[in-house]
Amino acid sequence: MSRKIELVIVEDDPVVLESLVSYFRLHECVTISKTFGSAELLLNWIETGESTQFILLLDIQLPGMTGIEALPKIKSFLPLLDVIILTTFEETDSIFKALSAGACSYISKRSPLPKIKEAVETVSEGGSYMSPAIARKIADYFAPKKKNQLTQRQLEIVKGIVNGKSYKMIASDLFISLDTVRSHIKNIYTTLEINSKAELIRKSYNNEL
Repeated sequence: MSRKIELVIVEDDPVVLESLVSYFRLHECVTISKTFGSAELLLNWIETGESTQFILLLDIQLPGMTGIEALPKIKSFLPLLDVIILTTFEETDSIFKALSAGACSYISKRSPLPKIKEAVETVSEGGSYMSPAIARKIADYFAPKKKNQLTQRQLEIVKGIVNGKSYKMIASDLFISLDTVRSHIKNIYTTLEINSKAELIRKSYNNEL
């Protein structure tokens, strides 16, 4: 790297913190300016105005204020600050809350240390970094949702129900037994994750089949 990266770490787990500090000390491109065990301590330091330009490596699950709760306050003082979330939380809700609050990157603590260093370097160059598993969650969230796939016979049975026919009439129309119709109905409900005929008709009218 052409210039040194100033890094501040907020992490309450002493083992994780020591691992990060020891690793980054091996690399001249990164200088750890400060470490804090809570978001409150970080905010107190920021409020003093002593902070310089740095990248923040922020845990979510902290004693007292969580990383996500602290993010808006941190960004109110330092709007241009690059924040990398480093956490064990990989739920979609936590990811979007952190990104919405101002984080530019999100990486799992299970990531190898060289990957965490890569994330810091990427952010220092103006980029954004996501762990592959987290990037996949985001991609899956925004991917077009597939309609529930029913078989042709199941669609025929649904059509009969929507048209107000009884199970017996549907069985007669399709030349199948009443028990077969009931079996199909059960599978249709399971596939569509519904529990009533009313829900089935609503989905049909809404073109959700």
